Amino acid sequence: MELKLDLSRAYGLVLEGGGAKGAYQIGAWKALREEGVKIRGVAGVSVGSLNGALICMDDLERAEEIWKNIEYSHVMSVNDETIKALKEKDFKSLNLQELISSGLQIVKDGGFDITPLKNLIEEVVGDEEKLRNSDRELYTVTYSVSDRKEIAEDIIKSDAGSIKDMLLASAYFLAFKNEKLGGKRYMDGGGVNNVPINVLIDHGYEDIIVIRIYGLGFDKERVTEIPEGIRVYHIAPRQDLGGILEFDKKQTRKNMTLGYFDAKRFLYGLCGRIYYIDAPNTEPYYFDKMMSEVELFKIYMQDTLNEEGMAALTGYRAFTETLFPRLAVEFKLKEDWDYKDMYLGLLEDLAKRLKVKRFQIYTVDQLMEEIRKKLRSLDKVKPQQQGI
Repeated sequence: MELKLDLSRAYGLVLEGGGAKGAYQIGAWKALREEGVKIRGVAGVSVGSLNGALICMDDLERAEEIWKNIEYSHVMSVNDETIKALKEKDFKSLNLQELISSGLQIVKDGGFDITPLKNLIEEVVGDEEKLRNSDRELYTVTYSVSDRKEIAEDIIKSDAGSIKDMLLASAYFLAFKNEKLGGKRYMDGGGVNNVPINVLIDHGYEDIIVIRIYGLGFDKERVTEIPEGIRVYHIAPRQDLGGILEFDKKQTRKNMTLGYFDAKRFLYGLCGRIYYIDAPNTEPYYFDKMMSEVELFKIYMQDTLNEEGMAALTGYRAFTETLFPRLAVEFKLKEDWDYKDMYLGLLEDLAKRLKVKRFQIYTVDQLMEEIRKKLRSLDKVKPQQQGI
């Protein structure tokens, strides 16, 4: 595989807010770090600021430990078992009186107690000196309710003892109990700028990687004019990452894995919408492969075509003029699809139906072999067809 990113350049990362979805950012950073991508600085909002602190300290081990073991009670003062019961609609195990009492207390306090979030920030940063000694920049975005303005500053250069407060200020979600910090009130920065690409542009960054998680907030990138000469790259999920308050370690572990492989897709120009496929050849190569394997796809189509339709698949034109155009619609291929798109679409659809392991980088031959193995195990490929 050939790396598509210039490793001689230093990059800025944009990390948007999105609560529990932030695990995706750590997975993506892990892949960038493995390939030796140089990070000059980070602009982050809310959870993006917390992850940015870990990145600026280059503390991948702590980042993975936090996200792999995250619980609701690590962020706000709630009972994890109660949250689990509510999610699973297991109302029999709930103490209704206790639930109502807790709800009334939250309303009385003006939001969820965030002492756990403060403790989490303490766990992230620890001794401020490690962060202050970083050679990277960390711009956090928050909104000062007291001053009625957006604040974006490099907190590594802020006053002694203020880093943790500014990280908390950036993450002050509306459902949280709002307390004054340094005599002022703040609000989660996502409401005014959830994708702070402009912050890095304003500070002279020319190479920027935006890691999207699609959290709630104002997408500033959509209204930011990118100056000529600025190179912007994106790593983004193609599936839902769950809720912003879904601090469930099963979900966050999945999101980290997804972020890691999506970053690999970006770094190596991998194909596939579900799977991660190294497919560097041009359309004629994949057309030839597809037509040499039509019998295998014909077996697959037994589940979707009637007997008359199967009987019609006797020549290549039946595939190219009838079957493939119909599958292009089913696979939601772009209007100007080519036979490389079709071949990869067929491979992915087969692999998904057969539950082939997703999180792995495949060549087309490797993925096809996994498909054959699954089909053989299901006794769908007759012995004389196993060499197809």
